Amino acid sequence: QVQLVESGGGSVQAGGSLRISCVASGSIYSIGTMGWYRQTPGKERELVASITTEGATKYADSLKGRMTISRDNYKNTVFLQMNNLKPEDTAVYYCKAEDVEIVGWDNRLYHYWGQGTQVIVSS
Repeated sequence: QVQLVESGGGSVQAGGSLRISCVASGSIYSIGTMGWYRQTPGKERELVASITTEGATKYADSLKGRMTISRDNYKNTVFLQMNNLKPEDTAVYYCKAEDVEIVGWDNRLYHYWGQGTQVIVSS
């Protein structure tokens, strides 16, 4: 089992910045792609950004330019730098990680979620 613990959420005024972090720990095979998702009440969880072990990134189109995802592979940690925050960015932000078990010629993927960290942006 892999545990993901997010930190760094909080309250900020519109136009401000926050950096949230997520650390993977526990019985890990090899952490693969890591990502950030967010969710507001009554809405589906949506992708914010993801990053592979090689550093390839993917962003939600609407968030490009304001969000930057990065990671430290040695520490199994992923970060999300959020700039020029807007009230509509208010959400619970969840970390997701892929744990890769190599079995012969195949890879078995296990996906884990963190408990979420609240981000509140006031106008």
